[in-house]
Amino acid sequence: MKFDRRTMMLGAGMAMASACAMARDVEQTPWESWKERFIAPEGRVVDTGNGGISHSEGQGYGMLFAEAADDRATFDRLWGWTNATLSRPDVRLFSWRYDPAALPPVNDPNNATDGDILIGWALMRAARRWHVQEYETASQQIRVAIGTRLTVPVFGRTALLPGLAGFYIGQKATLNLAYYVWPALDAFAKADPEGPWASLIQHGEQLLRESRFGFAGLPTDWIDIDPFGPPRPAAGRPATFGFDAIRIPLYLAMSKRRQMLAPYAGFWRDPAMRPAWIDVFTGAQAPYSLSTGGQAIARVALGKSLVSTSIGPNDDYYSSTLLLLASMV
Repeated sequence: MKFDRRTMMLGAGMAMASACAMARDVEQTPWESWKERFIAPEGRVVDTGNGGISHSEGQGYGMLFAEAADDRATFDRLWGWTNATLSRPDVRLFSWRYDPAALPPVNDPNNATDGDILIGWALMRAARRWHVQEYETASQQIRVAIGTRLTVPVFGRTALLPGLAGFYIGQKATLNLAYYVWPALDAFAKADPEGPWASLIQHGEQLLRESRFGFAGLPTDWIDIDPFGPPRPAAGRPATFGFDAIRIPLYLAMSKRRQMLAPYAGFWRDPAMRPAWIDVFTGAQAPYSLSTGGQAIARVALGKSLVSTSIGPNDDYYSSTLLLLASMV
């Protein structure tokens, strides 16, 4: 599996819309904009910045947003498509990618663990909001699969594998610290105190503290761990703090782990130091700045309020999603 991808004052925005029907008619809420722009009629979330594919991550984010907006009809449409199209037959996880231009559209059965976590978390939240046992049962099944198949002992640590296949081979495991969706893992630990979540959280936080590389002390999108030393940037991948790792401070803020935000706040304190990615060793930077959603995450890390929660006309799926997520902090 390889996925290169080159939120929201939702509650406040929707409350304001409910209080003022005239304003709602004139200007969409962030959720309404996101739904209109990125959800196809059948319930497929379209990644407009990645060739129009869909993936389990996007389905999970959409379900999370729909639950937060109390939009059960859209939630059911998203979950129905996800369950029917991406569910694996052998384990209660989801194939990571749907490509409408491919035959078959789901041509890689491997999962993406962050997508599985997001889907399981959204179902848990939906079950409690709308009192639907079917959602809770599905969430429990997904959590069990994540806890038994993807949460594994790796060289003395409890680690979260990014997928079932291809990430733990011999004396090396390759991990993605942005797949640790901290608020979801906290919710799983509270719901399943006998599960592996407390150990996963403890060792994940330790991994994050140890994965501060280069002049700015930032994690890279992917890391390798082995029995011989501390984590290091993953071999064969760019040593960049970029499109994946930018979600790390977002999830830390969403889960109230503000004490762990210091390196990100320090890096972004200078407004000029906000490139879309940076090589943690050489200092080489992207020739373009963070997207709207990325800028929102930087402000969250700095403890500042968001300038706007409106999705702009040029914001693609990923930028818009980061913006809505940042607004949930």
